[in-house]
Amino acid sequence: MLDLSKFQSKGVETCFHDRHLNAQIYAGLNGGNWRLKDYEARGGYQALRKILAAEGGMTPDQVVAEVKGSGLRGRGGAGFPTGLKWSFMPRALPVQKYLVCNSDEGEPGTCKDRDILAYNPHIVIEGMIIAAYAMGISVGYNYIHGEIFEVYDRFEEALEEARAAGYLGDNILGSKLSFQLHAHHGFGAYICGEETALLESLEGKKGQPRFKPPFPASFGMYGKPTTINNTETFAAVPWIIRNGGQAYLECGKPNNGGTKIFSMVGDVERPGNYEVPMGTPFAKLLELAGGVAGGRRLKAVIPGGSSAPVLPAGVIMDCTMDYDSIAKAGSMLGSGAVIVMDETRCMVKSLLRLSYFYSHESCGQCTPCREGTGWLWRLVNRIEHGEALAEDLALLDSVAENIMGRTICALGDAAAMPVRGMLKHFRDEFVYHVEHKTCMVPAYV
Repeated sequence: MLDLSKFQSKGVETCFHDRHLNAQIYAGLNGGNWRLKDYEARGGYQALRKILAAEGGMTPDQVVAEVKGSGLRGRGGAGFPTGLKWSFMPRALPVQKYLVCNSDEGEPGTCKDRDILAYNPHIVIEGMIIAAYAMGISVGYNYIHGEIFEVYDRFEEALEEARAAGYLGDNILGSKLSFQLHAHHGFGAYICGEETALLESLEGKKGQPRFKPPFPASFGMYGKPTTINNTETFAAVPWIIRNGGQAYLECGKPNNGGTKIFSMVGDVERPGNYEVPMGTPFAKLLELAGGVAGGRRLKAVIPGGSSAPVLPAGVIMDCTMDYDSIAKAGSMLGSGAVIVMDETRCMVKSLLRLSYFYSHESCGQCTPCREGTGWLWRLVNRIEHGEALAEDLALLDSVAENIMGRTICALGDAAAMPVRGMLKHFRDEFVYHVEHKTCMVPAYV
């Protein structure tokens, strides 16, 4: 878990002292200082009071401008500028509008949002209230991943505390702002992390993506204007309002403002969540996680969750952890799940596991994804078990290419990109499997 002393002792500054995840073992969910009184003691809800103040408050336009100036980009994977997304909401339109927090954290390797909700739920609530004020929204939902029941219960408790204290409901803190916020429990479908599939699920229908356009800002929940942001995105908002967008921007780098929580998983000594300034060198992040486990050599890293293309050690070690640097290297920052693989990892076997996951999680709506993800898995399975022919490598690449960009949502791309990344950087391992019917990586005890 996040321990700010690690950053301070190593000369790395962090901006979010109130987003401290308490360095607790996740199983110890009953402990910690997550209650309303603890959050208020750390300056919680001061940002809300600031914008609603009778004198010197902030207009909705000023709030949106502050978020735009912060350089905050969506922390769920796409990295779209948050303030710009908020500006799309037709605030003056006299219809019901909705605000949705996407806490359906299903990307393999990602475990940051559940910890924010577990150890600091009120910061998400405050961020959503501020967003609702900025966009003229009166009803919101937090869609929480179906496999984290304890976190859902905790968020419900935090909502009750916020309502009792006058932070939620009608005429919040004596102002004209009214906002109702509800928690909604998903049931574990990976596809519901896609925003329009999430909306379908919220409406009680099968979680399948919608065609876009129209986009949620004009046709979202129940056909009404809707804004959807990730848990970590909302959690950044109170700090921005209290300290200013420029201060947040300066925590990171141009076009990549603030800090980011990275889930360091895989072959590292200290797996966990690490919050560092955007633009932190990957080498520093790996050092914070204790380096590669067992003193082995770094082989590859998937820098943004399982759907991001893999990068070999020689490439990732020259990268900084921000959207632009990772994109330039040929991958994506994505959700911030950094999957570290050491020299003992077979890339064919790793891809087999990923391909099975995406084949299993395809909702089946689009033919290229429904059929193509199964093809990918079967082809990689043949290669792994010594049953492939030489031409299967070209076929594997062709299937992945023909899925890319041909589906309603990005799940097809998510299945194809790991395949293309593995073939680009580690093709020799696939060729060896085909030619020798075995793995070229030596077995380690």
